[in-house]
Amino acid sequence: MTVNIAIVGAGPAGLYAADALLKVIPESQIDVFEKYPPPYGLIRYGVAPDHYKTRNTSRQFARTLEDDRVGYFGNVDIGSDITFAELKENYNAIILAVGAYNDRELGIPGEKLPGVYGACAFVGWYNGHPEFRDLNPKLDQPGVAVIGIGNVALDVCRVLAKTRNEHANSDISEYALQSIEKAPLEELHMFGRRGPIEAGFTPKELGETRDLERCHALVDSGQLPETVEGEFEGREKGIKEKNLNILKELADRAVENKPISMNFSFYSSPKEILGVDRVEGIRLEKTEVIDGRAVPTGEEFEVPCGAVVTAIGYHTAPISGVTLDGGIIKNSGGRVDKGIYVVGWAKRGPSGTIPTNGPDSRDVVDLIASELESTNKAGREAIKALLEKRNIRRINFEDWQLISEQEFAQAITPRPRERFTRVEDMLAVLEKTA
Repeated sequence: MTVNIAIVGAGPAGLYAADALLKVIPESQIDVFEKYPPPYGLIRYGVAPDHYKTRNTSRQFARTLEDDRVGYFGNVDIGSDITFAELKENYNAIILAVGAYNDRELGIPGEKLPGVYGACAFVGWYNGHPEFRDLNPKLDQPGVAVIGIGNVALDVCRVLAKTRNEHANSDISEYALQSIEKAPLEELHMFGRRGPIEAGFTPKELGETRDLERCHALVDSGQLPETVEGEFEGREKGIKEKNLNILKELADRAVENKPISMNFSFYSSPKEILGVDRVEGIRLEKTEVIDGRAVPTGEEFEVPCGAVVTAIGYHTAPISGVTLDGGIIKNSGGRVDKGIYVVGWAKRGPSGTIPTNGPDSRDVVDLIASELESTNKAGREAIKALLEKRNIRRINFEDWQLISEQEFAQAITPRPRERFTRVEDMLAVLEKTA
């Protein structure tokens, strides 16, 4: 008997799960649902556009989606086009791979001012996400403040700092590149509550700030310890030591005559975003780290800026009929309820790299295999009938490949790809080839 399994979310976690299911439960028929036409989730919309090679990890997932046992349902919104109850009715198991693509809030005054953006929205803007392509961030002032000291904060600053020439081999959306080119940027600030040892950078990303054409990275040597102290071991300690060495190198360099500075500011906690009709600056309080925690000192300072990007973490959006536990879906080892499972960031929170999702998803698939009940469920054909009845245009994987080919075709060399950023433009490609 064929076992019908639905996966909600076509990002890395969901597609690792699909690949594992094909191996562990070869008699399964797997349907992958995604709200927008493109698959690959975080690979397409979260990875920095100038890290284009990282996006090529989508090739391994394409092989999974090409398997005859896997059906791709792009442009299908679970909760709107198909209800969660209808999924439960028609599938033996459901895997939620919905990610954590929602920004945590700072919880400080001024956060709702025009000019304040969460990193999900801001990164989605320059990556051409349909939901955020019209964000039109306020980049008309010399200063931009980014709250956070991890790779996402670094990505935002680096993308803003780069010239068109430096973006030549990236797939940044053209409208975003034009906006960055016109912006009168002079000061990019990264603020973190804790110190350089606690920062979430990886050495590769941090090292990319060394040789930017128009931007000089500034680090206050007084904020850097001599050595890595704390309960760090093995690989983690090695990363911390490499980061510290790069920061020391940046601190020791002579200041170059470049129009933009990228300022690393540790031990700084945001207290208020300043402005009346829009962002005009940010007030912060100096901190010190005691037992790994940022403790306020009472000393405040202000920095002028015209935009603030918050990169302080993410949470999973609520799903009807599913309980949240903080920023994730409540689960026990990936099991949410009978026949319902969760993988990826929605299971464990926003942590790790793209490959981290592999073993995590495989563990959950092993759990599914041990609990799966082979009751007769209608699966794919029932869902296709519902979509047809509701006049919902499902995008299958062959459809997506046609859209993707056109994105490559319309790119101007040496840019590898010019992505469609509106669903209607993606659908128009299919109408032309019909």
